[in-house]
Order: sequence, then structure tokens, then C-alpha cells
Amino acid sequence: MSDHSFGEHIRALRAAENIGQRELARKIGISAAYLNDIEKNKRPAPRGEIVTAIAQVFADSGDDLFDLAARSKGNIPPDIEELIRSTPGVVSLLRSIRAYGLTENEIREIEKTMTSSKAKAIILAAGMGTRLRPLTEERPKCMLEFGSKTLLQRQLDAYRDCGVTNISIVRGYKKELINYENIKYFENTDFENNNILNSIFYAEEEINDHVIISYSDILFESSIVERLLQSENDISIVIDIDWRGYYVGRKDHPLEEAESVIFDADNNVVSIGKLQADKYDVHGEFIGMMKLTPRGTEIFKRHFHRAKSAFAGKPFQRAATFEKAYLTDLIQEMSELGVPVHCVIIERGWKEIDTVEDYEKALREFSE
Repeated sequence: MSDHSFGEHIRALRAAENIGQRELARKIGISAAYLNDIEKNKRPAPRGEIVTAIAQVFADSGDDLFDLAARSKGNIPPDIEELIRSTPGVVSLLRSIRAYGLTENEIREIEKTMTSSKAKAIILAAGMGTRLRPLTEERPKCMLEFGSKTLLQRQLDAYRDCGVTNISIVRGYKKELINYENIKYFENTDFENNNILNSIFYAEEEINDHVIISYSDILFESSIVERLLQSENDISIVIDIDWRGYYVGRKDHPLEEAESVIFDADNNVVSIGKLQADKYDVHGEFIGMMKLTPRGTEIFKRHFHRAKSAFAGKPFQRAATFEKAYLTDLIQEMSELGVPVHCVIIERGWKEIDTVEDYEKALREFSE
């Protein structure tokens, strides 16, 4: 929860979105004078429906707003009051927590278990895989085989091993060949002209709750998914800090093309993308996997649509046009705007399959 008061938090949200006090007051149905008093802490937080309206204006889950509103009144959050009234079973659950004397840590562990069981995944598999030709002339790169299973099947297995069974795939190139059961499919109809960032949003209806978004060209162990699920941050990305050795002898995908990351002492992103590794103190490599909380999904979607509105057809971060942007371009944009993007640190346990060289090396390791 924010360290600000309710009023200070509202003022900070307005500043971040460049919304004037009068404009916000009009949108939520109160007077500008009343809003001014709230922001200056001359009045307690408004009633619950006004807090909900504020959350909707800023495309926010509202959790921080409700908690701060409760603090200002010395009361429980109004959304929790409504939850208790509308869901009688919650009362029984709270009494069970009291009866069994659950500690704060035990409650958090239960919350983590619930998050894992409810988490979903979106796999981005629309690309043409041109760097893997001729292997991808007849099939998408995620359908290349490793042992007795395709790359995509191994990803599905890793997710399901961690209890993540609600899985969506964004298809594009040779989409008819990607056809697994119990999967939701979304079609990137313009895969030849766009890139990873825009591909994600063909599955926008699934970007809610707790969701993992991942590239389809990575082999990864289920332990990485488990590690990511443990993160309580709104926006988390997986970073390998033992990455340089992976590029030794990798001729077709040199170090300069890694999606490198510099992060601060709190493990939040400072810079991300194809950085000039000889000029920066690069800390790790983004493996192509991100997790969002319910609040994180709203932040992520809001920044995507703001950037799309401002940069469509124009250069965006390191991309020639917004349509060709990578996920790392939006992460960089959010970081520059002060949005915390947390780095979940790993050391190996994954491989990128981007070139024929990568594929042949991975096959040799599977056969050993």
C-alpha cells in the first residue's frame, strides 16, 4: 500500500495521468472544491462509490485506494464491507482464521497457493521464426521437436506442473499446426507486420487476474514458473544473471542482440532492451517471461493504450514504429515513467531457441 494519505495518492494519480482537478471532479460526480479539500487532507475519504469511480478513471484495481480510504476514516475498506455483506461465506472464513489462530505468514502462504491455482498463462506464438529457416518453412518454431515433444508441448507441461492450466496461445504463422486440446486460441491477423508487443493484445480479454505472459521460443524448467508465481509485485519479469556464458560460441545470435537488463538495488528495471553491453554494466538477460497481478494488468493495459494512441505509426523507444515494438520497449517506457517493474532473479534453467544453431545445440544436449 502507498505511504501517502488518500488525498496525496489521488493527487499523484492525477499528476501521472495529466488529469486536472476539475476534470477528475467532473468525471466522478463531485465538486472541484470538495476534491481539493480531499487532496489537502481537509476531509476524510469519500464514500465507497466515489472511491470506485476514481479507480475506474485511472483503470486501477482500487485496492490501494480502498485501503487508504479506510485508513483516513479509521475503518475497514469499503470494498471489504460490501464483500462481507454480499458473500456470507467470507464471514465463516474469517472466523476460521481467528479460531485456528493463523499467523500473518500462514495467511500469506494461503494467498500464494490461491494465486498459483488461479493464475493463467498467455503464450505468444504468432511469429514467423525467419532466423530458424529452413526449419520453419513448414511449421512455426514452437512446433520444432525436442526429444518426443514439441517446444510448445514442453512449455505447456511446465505450466501445468505448477498448477497453471488456464492457458491461451496467440497464433499467427502456420496457425493451423498449433492445435492442442484445452487451450484458448487468439489469432494475430497481422503477424507479418507487427511484433511481440502488439501480438500480446490480440489476447487482451485474457489480460486480467494473475497472468503470466511468455515467448514461445524458450525452453524452461517448471522451477522458473514456480519462482515467478511467488512474486507479489504488480509487474514482474524473469532475469537470468548467469547469462554471459550462454553466448560463448553463439555465432548466429551475438551478445549485442540479448534483451539485456540493468536493475537497481531494489531489483527494479532501470534499462532494458538490446543495450550496448560494452558501454553499460548489464546485470542480466530478460528471458521473455512476465507476470502481472490484477492491479498490474490494469497498469500494463493503460500504458499500452496510451503509448499506442501517442506513437502509432511513429518511432517508439528502440523500435522503428510502435507496431514493430518489442515487449521490452513498453517495459522501458513504463520504467521511465516511474512504474516499478520488478526483476525475479534466476541463474540458468532456460534456453532461447532463436536460430538453427540454438536448435542444433539444444538437440545435442537432449541426446546426451
